[in-house]
Amino acid sequence: MSLFRKETPAEHYPVEKPDAEWRRELPPEAYRVLRQHGTERPGTSPLNAEKRAGTFVCAGCGHPLFDAGTKFESGTGWPSFWAPKETGVGTTTDRSFFMTRTEVHCANCGGHLGHVFPDGPPPTGQRFCMNGVAMRFEPKSG
Repeated sequence: MSLFRKETPAEHYPVEKPDAEWRRELPPEAYRVLRQHGTERPGTSPLNAEKRAGTFVCAGCGHPLFDAGTKFESGTGWPSFWAPKETGVGTTTDRSFFMTRTEVHCANCGGHLGHVFPDGPPPTGQRFCMNGVAMRFEPKSG
């Protein structure tokens, strides 16, 4: 195992595509984060300021990830949520950069979203710290 790559989960996802197809379909920064486990610079995502009712979905496959009602201002520079939608995300152990963290990925396509930490607000105490470029926002209609 390389010290700078996360462990690859040994599971399959409902949406699987060859790497070349992901690369063609995604903007370069979204590809880097979702498919190569990158991180966007803090404070750069327009989703940080998103306050409307709606759903945050995977930028790779459109799978619903987080309800806007679970979003909170963490002060970290990345969109943060206290809970995902049921069946929205999965987690794996990330041992890169000489530490152990819990990586969060889309349960539908396996795309890297960010990490979850145990320092969030009630009711869960969790902070799902997500890369905004890995998601799209779909406002609630009506």
